[in-house]
Amino acid sequence: MRPSRERGEEWFTALYATHYPQVFRYALRRLADPDAAVDLAQEVFVVAWRRRVEVPDRGLPWLYGVARRLLANQWRARHAAPALVTLAAGGAPHERAVAHPSDGGAADRLAAVRAALATLSETDQEILRLVGWEELTVAEAATVLGCRRATAAVRLHRARRRLAESLRAVPLDEPSAAPIRL
Repeated sequence: MRPSRERGEEWFTALYATHYPQVFRYALRRLADPDAAVDLAQEVFVVAWRRRVEVPDRGLPWLYGVARRLLANQWRARHAAPALVTLAAGGAPHERAVAHPSDGGAADRLAAVRAALATLSETDQEILRLVGWEELTVAEAATVLGCRRATAAVRLHRARRRLAESLRAVPLDEPSAAPIRL
């Protein structure tokens, strides 16, 4: 299938300019190394260019899906040949802070959420990240996950319930702390 004129350099430049920051932040939240996040984001857009006729008009969920599959491929490669690939320093993706809140209370709440999130399965973590951090709708998250909207909605409901249970086990020093929205 040949790309139409609508999917030329101008279209791609607009897609890149519009969505690169979100794709980069998606990668950064899941990788320890900012350079690795840049590489992943660039690879996502290489795939988008090659498969530009398949990119839907609302392309961000599709781009997240590509990033998710590329990360899965990297994970499989690491585990298939662990001597060839070294893991980035800094622990698991959910243990690294992307931004540091300015007040200590927010930092404590963020640490509590990260600790509670770490207790969940990768499937639960991913649906919560997509909806909470990436700010996707349930339908868009379903596109990223490659499932139906109803399936994603059920996964999100269950993941939120498990996260709430886990958060109850993590003490917050501030009794008047603002609720954490997921």
